[in-house]
Amino acid sequence: MKTLAALILAFCCCSCEPQISKANGEAYQHSTSCDVCSLTSIAQNLGAMGEKIAYMADKISFLETKLQNTEKEVLELRNLTGGNVANVLYGICNSIPRVAFSATLRESGTGNIGPFTTATPLKYKKVFSNTGSCYNPSTGIFTAQIKGMYFFRFSMMNNLESVPNSAVSLVKNGEWLSSVWDSSGDDAHDMGSNAVVISLEVGDSVYVELVANKVVYDDTRRYNTFSGFLLFPM
Repeated sequence: MKTLAALILAFCCCSCEPQISKANGEAYQHSTSCDVCSLTSIAQNLGAMGEKIAYMADKISFLETKLQNTEKEVLELRNLTGGNVANVLYGICNSIPRVAFSATLRESGTGNIGPFTTATPLKYKKVFSNTGSCYNPSTGIFTAQIKGMYFFRFSMMNNLESVPNSAVSLVKNGEWLSSVWDSSGDDAHDMGSNAVVISLEVGDSVYVELVANKVVYDDTRRYNTFSGFLLFPM
């Protein structure tokens, strides 16, 4: 483009050479029809435009290369997936372990559970869900089959006596994690809940323990629940 601008300038200069004519026997020179300064400015503008065009050409070339690479990657992905990306994503989701359960104390009936002379795991017999089969309703114990981070929640309703006498604790491998307690005052029909996020190794056990000499009340409205699920494997 710079070369083109220079050629245009040279042409204009040539065409603007002074011309000599005679009138009344005297020679005079016509003024040039072109302004050299204007031509110089035009040449400079043409040079700047040439640089911009060259930059844009490089940019377009870069984008074309990037588009070609993207199209190539799409074709490779289609070849790997047989053209069905949705099935691949579905397969990936299904490969992620799924663990979740939720249960309540009673399948039927009403009344207090307990007291026992020693701390005792509560058996949540009515199972709402048990994906992964890690919860055992016969023992009330959840046993981890996958190493990972888990969420657990449990709720408790106190006994319906004039003086409450209820307490439960969430336990991991014999260690207390959190508790719900109501054993003072003169009210009844109270409920409480608690929750934790903990890491488990394969074989770790988690359960809700009824504190020694305490009771909980439940009926078909199912106030006492024990639930948990895997957040993500580790």
